Amino acid sequence: MTTALDTLKQFTKVVSDSGDFGSIDVYKPQDATTNPSLILAAVKQEKYAKLMDPAIEYAKQKGGDKDTVVENAVDRLLVEFGIKILEIIPGRVSTEVDAHLSFDTQGTIEKARTLIALYESLGISKERVLIKVASTWEGILAARELEQKYGIHCNLTLLFGFCQAVACAEAKVTLISPFVGRILDWYKKNQPDGDYNGANDPGVKSVEKIYRYYKQHGYKTIVMGASFRNTSEIEELAGCDFLTIAPALLEELQKSNKQLQCKLSVQNAQSGEKLDKVSFINNEPAFRWELCADQMAFDKLHEGIRKFAVDADALKQIIAQKL
Repeated sequence: MTTALDTLKQFTKVVSDSGDFGSIDVYKPQDATTNPSLILAAVKQEKYAKLMDPAIEYAKQKGGDKDTVVENAVDRLLVEFGIKILEIIPGRVSTEVDAHLSFDTQGTIEKARTLIALYESLGISKERVLIKVASTWEGILAARELEQKYGIHCNLTLLFGFCQAVACAEAKVTLISPFVGRILDWYKKNQPDGDYNGANDPGVKSVEKIYRYYKQHGYKTIVMGASFRNTSEIEELAGCDFLTIAPALLEELQKSNKQLQCKLSVQNAQSGEKLDKVSFINNEPAFRWELCADQMAFDKLHEGIRKFAVDADALKQIIAQKL
């Protein structure tokens, strides 16, 4: 039986959004993405807790005060998870920079280089890793330098606003992760009477616009829809370059025999409603104003950073207790 997941893979590269590499193998994705929340959830499972042992041993050998040891252990733990995932998938894994660095360009660059150096010291080429960075002004500038100066590929995450997507494309980052479900969450909370079914889903509309803009203006940055609440959102974005999907929704797609239709394509984008070219990468005030004026994007970006920072701190506490 041809499943919905099978048909989706004909149009789109499917990525697993999970730190649970046991579940990743089931659905045969091309790539995988992780974040602090997913890693935190995974280390609470006994079968993955053992990955903390080599991370802690590595950090102790490097030395330093307790905070330094914990930070180094977290870095190595993220890489341990990444390496295990890369044993399963043929493509790339995304490893996220600490959310506390979301407004620190230089700090983000240094952390990204540290993570890549760790991967390379363990025999993993930087070509198989995407460094995830929040799509703040500072994060986008960091990603531009990482890509252009160091050849480190970046995945710009927590992307909710059009200005973020435009600046990322201008920075020539490898990939962006525009969120879908969290946009829907915001609209349901703040404008509860709207019709958000199917193609009317505001998260779907956001990704479709970004995809169309990129294809109309020849940008090479990969568009990877993320943060899905239901399979309807995935169906509406079939044809997007990549989609990163949680295991529960991958399972739904695998159990369904629905034949999905390709909704997004380069041809459709180029023949669709024209979007004027705009620029933000050399105009920080304009970027900040556009982001500020988009209440949804502003709210969800900062909420997402806070949530990832809380989970990163919780991960540090778990490791600190094991020292």
